[in-house]
Amino acid sequence: MGYSAARRHNRLWPELERIPHPPRRLPVGGDLLGVSITSPVQDSLRMAQELGPIFRRKVFGLEIVFVTGADLVAELVDESRFEKRVVLAVNSLRQLAGDGLFTAHNHEPNWRRAHDILAPAFTREAMERYHPTMLTTAHQVLDAWDRHAEQGTPADVSGDMTKMTLETIARTGFGYDFGSFERTEPHPFVTHMVAGLRGAQRRNIPFPVVGPMLNRRADKKGAEHNQYLNDVVDEVIRERLASGDTRTDDLLGLMLGTAQEATGERLDATNIRRQIITFLVAGHETTSGALSFALYYLSRNPEALARAQAEVDQVWGSTGDPAYGQVSKLRYVRRALNESLRLWPTAPGFTRAARTDTVLGGKHPMRKGAWALVLIPGLHRDKEIWGQDADDFDPDRFLPDRVRARPGHVFKPFGTGERACIGMQFALHEATLVLGLLLRRYELIPDPRYQLKITERLTLMPEDFTLTLRRRDRPVSGPADPSGTAAAAGAAASAGRPG
Repeated sequence: MGYSAARRHNRLWPELERIPHPPRRLPVGGDLLGVSITSPVQDSLRMAQELGPIFRRKVFGLEIVFVTGADLVAELVDESRFEKRVVLAVNSLRQLAGDGLFTAHNHEPNWRRAHDILAPAFTREAMERYHPTMLTTAHQVLDAWDRHAEQGTPADVSGDMTKMTLETIARTGFGYDFGSFERTEPHPFVTHMVAGLRGAQRRNIPFPVVGPMLNRRADKKGAEHNQYLNDVVDEVIRERLASGDTRTDDLLGLMLGTAQEATGERLDATNIRRQIITFLVAGHETTSGALSFALYYLSRNPEALARAQAEVDQVWGSTGDPAYGQVSKLRYVRRALNESLRLWPTAPGFTRAARTDTVLGGKHPMRKGAWALVLIPGLHRDKEIWGQDADDFDPDRFLPDRVRARPGHVFKPFGTGERACIGMQFALHEATLVLGLLLRRYELIPDPRYQLKITERLTLMPEDFTLTLRRRDRPVSGPADPSGTAAAAGAAASAGRPG
C-alpha cells in the first residue's frame, strides 16, 4: 500500500477522530516517537494495553485501525459483514507469492481454484499418510539433540525447529529434501525467504518523498530473493516431472494432476510455483515458531513440564514411535501448545474489510472497503475474556469446560472464516507429535539469564533461544492429566478451532 492508497483508506473511516491514538503525535511523522520499525507487533501490543480495545496508529500518511477487544472482533469475524483484505506486509509479500492461497485477493480465481484442488491434501486420511514422514524428520531433530545432550552444548531451538518444519512440508507436500540437517548453516532457501519477509515488512512504511526510492531499492532486492525461491521451486517441479511420478496424494501431485471439479480448470504453471512458495514459507515458519514458544514456556514452568512429560509417558510409553492415532491423545500437551499460541500466535494479525457501509461497535462508521487489523496477541490477552492473569502461561485455560464457556471467536491463531489457514490440522498434528517426542526424551534446562526476545518478520519467533538438554533417565511419576479422559476428549474437539 503506497502513500496515496493510504490516504484513500483513511477517508473510508468518516469519523476516525473518535478512535484514540498514542499521545505525542507528530504533525508529519505521526506516532513514530518511541517505536521501532522492526517490532511493530510488540509496539502495537503495548499501545493496546494503554489505549483500549480499538485504537489507531499513524505513520506518515498511513493510519491503521487496530482492534483487540473481543466484542469488536466478534463483529469483524462475521463473514456476512466483513471479509479478508490483502494489505500491508501481506500485500508486499505478493512479490514472492503472487496469488498464492495466503496472498491472493478474494476476487482472484486462483484462490478458490487452489483451495478446492488442495482440500484433499488436508483430510484425516492425508494426515495419516504424512505421519511416517513427520516421524522420520522428527528423528533427525532427536539425533541432533542427542549430540547436544552428549556434548553438553546448548541447542538452537528456533533454528532446529525451522529446519525440521521446512523438511516436513517439503517432503510430505512435494517429495523434496532440502538436506537441512546435513548443513551447518540454514539452507539458502531459508536465508532468502527470511530476507524477503523482512523486506516485505519494512516496505509498509509510507515514507513521503523518499518512500518510492526506498521501495524501488527494496523491490530490486526482493526480486533477487524471489528469483532464488523460484529457481528452487522450479527444481522441485522438474524432479517430480522427470521421475514419472503421477500420484495425486500430496500437494504437488494434486496441483499437477487435478482440475477444479466445479469448472474443470487447472492451476497454471506460474500459480503452481506460487502455491509451493506459499506452503514452503507459511507451512514451516508458523509451525516452527509455535514449537519454539511452547518449548520456551514449558522449560520455564516446571509443573507444566512435569505434567506434559507424565502424559507422554503414560499415553505413549517410554519407547517406540507413536502411531498416528496416539498423537491426538496427548490432551495436556495440546493444551500447552494452544496456550503458547494464545500468548504468541506466530501469525499475529489478520485484516477485515467492510463488505458494505456499516458501523463497528455501534459507534465507528466504516464505509465499504474500510479495513481494520485484528491484533491477535491483544485479542488473546483481553482480560474480560481470559482473566486478570491473561499474560501468564496456563495450559488449563484450554480444559474442555473452560473452552465451552468462551465464545469461539476469542482464540484465532489460524485466522478466521473461509480464508483461515488451510493447513491448521497439518500444523497441529506435526507440532503435537514433535513436542511429545522431545518431552519424552529430554529434560529441558533453560538459560536462567535469557529474557524472551521476539523477532518479527511477518511471523513471530523467539530470538537467540537455546536449551541445554539431558536425556531423561526415567518417566515422571504422578497423574498425567487430572481432567480425566472424557473431559480430555472434549478438549481435543474444541481447543484450537479457527473460526
